[in-house]
Amino acid sequence: MENKERWIIGKDFDFCYGHRVWSQTLIAEYSTDTCLKCRHLHGHQGRAIVKLYSQSLTNGMVTDFKHLGWFKKWIDDVLDHKFIMDINDPLLTHEFPEFKKLKDTTDMKNYLDYNSEYSYWTINDNILSKVDFPIREKYEGLVFVNFVPTSENLSKWLFEIVQKKMRKIGVETHSVILFETPKSSSEYSIL
Repeated sequence: MENKERWIIGKDFDFCYGHRVWSQTLIAEYSTDTCLKCRHLHGHQGRAIVKLYSQSLTNGMVTDFKHLGWFKKWIDDVLDHKFIMDINDPLLTHEFPEFKKLKDTTDMKNYLDYNSEYSYWTINDNILSKVDFPIREKYEGLVFVNFVPTSENLSKWLFEIVQKKMRKIGVETHSVILFETPKSSSEYSIL
């Protein structure tokens, strides 16, 4: 196998988010306790590290770091201080009883707006305009995905978002590392 020269650059993005890992299980022999804490609604001070690469440089760079400004804006607008929830989470109608009626009478996805570029749903404006302020605040804080929002799945999702956008300017994505805490992270790469 031939070794190829490669430059890798990285940029960090901090954001707060909440999630629930409803699929969590533990093997007692390997864990210090059997409390399934990640099944609870909880939050993190997250950090996503985006790494980009190239086998050649343009103007001495892989790309300008400012070319990730769109990602910072997207993180701030869509994920920061939001709760990321699997659209198929069995707790959904219990935690958000307003959805129970929707699920019983129609496809709940009719009440959501799907962002096909980045693969997530939010509550649509039609619903937001019809609910009282405290409920609207709760709805505005939800981002739905079609996967259990583990750090592994979130790092893959973020990777796919960055890769799709950066390829438009000829830049490849090396990896996305997502830190849930300062000591716990996952990394997704297709290299």
